[in-house]
Amino acid sequence: MSERRVLSKEALRKLLDDEQYAVCCEQGTEAPFSGKYWDTKTPGTYRCVCCGAPLFHSSAKFDSGTGWPSYFQSISDSAVETSQDRSHGMLRVEVHCAACGAHLGHVFPDGPEPTGLRYCINSAALKLEPEE
Repeated sequence: MSERRVLSKEALRKLLDDEQYAVCCEQGTEAPFSGKYWDTKTPGTYRCVCCGAPLFHSSAKFDSGTGWPSYFQSISDSAVETSQDRSHGMLRVEVHCAACGAHLGHVFPDGPEPTGLRYCINSAALKLEPEE
């Protein structure tokens, strides 16, 4: 991955609404079934709300029944990065935007084929660019 596009906390405060800031910058989570993309079927590319990097394509989106947008793969191998998350007394794998480091959500090994993964992503971390 090339150099990260890091915005200052002040710039992000101006760019993002309160929920987006809490999710992307403070590792927050939106309530299930509350985000604007959990049941969206619009074809397009889901981009990072902080830096605009492409993260997921609608062709990899599926209904996981969890109330968050779910994808079985990222748009490319270099689009997202992961790290261990030991918060809330659990061991999970946190997903970050590889371009800017924004918190996106978590990935679990219970998704559909072909990857068997479920990227459980907060709508607040995404911006949909519909296909024309």
